[in-house]
Amino acid sequence: MSSSTALTAEGIGKRFSGVTALDDVTLEFRSGEVLALMGENGAGKSTLLRVLSGDQGPDDGTLRIDGEPVAFDTPRAAMAAGVRVIYQEPEIIPHVSVAENVFVGELPTRARVFNRRTLNQRTYEALAEYGFEGVLDPATLGSRLSAAQRQLVEILRVLTAATPPRVIAFDEPTSSLSEHEVEALFRLIRRLRDSGVAVVYVSHRMKEIFQLADRVAVLRDGKLIGVQQASETDENQLVRMMIGRDLSALERRESAEPGAVVLRLENVTTDDVDDISFEVRAGEVVCLAGLVGAGRSELARAIVGDLPVRSGTVELDGKPLKARNPGDAVKAGIGFAPEERKTDALLMQRSVRDNVSIAVLDRLRRFRVIRRAKERELVAEYIRELSVRTPSMEQEVRKLSGGNQQKAVLARWLARRPQLLILDEPTRGVDVGAKAEIYRIIDGLAAEGIALLVISSDLPEVLSLADRIVVMRAGHVAGQLNRDEATEEAVLTLAIPATEPAAEDIQEVGA
Repeated sequence: MSSSTALTAEGIGKRFSGVTALDDVTLEFRSGEVLALMGENGAGKSTLLRVLSGDQGPDDGTLRIDGEPVAFDTPRAAMAAGVRVIYQEPEIIPHVSVAENVFVGELPTRARVFNRRTLNQRTYEALAEYGFEGVLDPATLGSRLSAAQRQLVEILRVLTAATPPRVIAFDEPTSSLSEHEVEALFRLIRRLRDSGVAVVYVSHRMKEIFQLADRVAVLRDGKLIGVQQASETDENQLVRMMIGRDLSALERRESAEPGAVVLRLENVTTDDVDDISFEVRAGEVVCLAGLVGAGRSELARAIVGDLPVRSGTVELDGKPLKARNPGDAVKAGIGFAPEERKTDALLMQRSVRDNVSIAVLDRLRRFRVIRRAKERELVAEYIRELSVRTPSMEQEVRKLSGGNQQKAVLARWLARRPQLLILDEPTRGVDVGAKAEIYRIIDGLAAEGIALLVISSDLPEVLSLADRIVVMRAGHVAGQLNRDEATEEAVLTLAIPATEPAAEDIQEVGA
């Protein structure tokens, strides 16, 4: 493995409106190595990636390639030098195909005429070469891609570029990927490393860091706290470096005695799930576990009226729930925080105040006029209670970190005080500190008697939060596990069949 330096960030500083985002950061990115970049949201990771990509210039310091200073005035200049960043939220052109998105700017022509057949063939070959065959159809429009597919398009775009990459940075690349796609991505990253590319890997997932990284660099409050060999550190040490203290975020919470049944599903069938039956009680956290594609998110959307229920019954507080749309579900006493918070939950261009108060405007009106003083009082209360880090409640929510955006969504539902709160991947893309705070919020809601249905693909999180685990597989309930019998092995045994799932495979465990 090569140890030469592909790129050096030397004394990099960056400030925004007087706030220091990066402070004298010096870091080597070595050829043939995976460097994990860690830190809480707001630590400076994204700003450093934007400096490397040419999206923003540093206020202080220098970037060097082969020892020579370089200035990336634009992303195009960084690309020309072989430095590419694959962001968590990739930019996809919605009205053109996957193939055109992959080869944008380098479309093949014949006699000056765009050659679509050649383009599609090149895309198929790239998918096969990099281990993603069958995941994408080159003809699919960008607007129809899932979050995971958009991520893969961006990865292919980098790998097929005319300029071979010297440095590739991946920003939370697995947050939307299935297990199969994650395995393919890891094989690709190791292949890039072994070919001499310097790989920068940004993730909050400790397991991934120790699977991939050669070195780990930790940022906190814009400063480089330290760089460790991955083989010479552990999770506790990295957490201490990231947040300045020990963290017991994943200790199992103590269960309380659950109350009356709040949500009951009886033989619920939709286009995506079949014959689903379980219940959630007041003060209970029930986690839906399973692989990506098992139907968990689709079931949640059906409960809140966003997808049709074909047969079976949904009961809320002992009464049939006839939610024709999510608005009906909210009025009935259900809160729902979807997985894609930026597109499905938040008004990104609006203020924190608008995003928190939107669910309770009916309670803030008097003679059809919003009582603004009452609104500000209520929003300030939940900003304090949930420790939402924002300069003010008038800050645009798009400018908050991922963890604080998620807390803004939770604040909305705390203000509404629903009987049932459904949380789909509530800690996706948030750092360990914010994750611990979200766990505290969930525990507090359960203690207040709210029924919680939590969807999570993070098994340690499921085991930490759940009073009961409902495991889904291929649109069915594969089994239920009580807290005292739940282990990673037990959940995975239900979630991953040895062969294609059949009706006789479905079993009830610990019911």
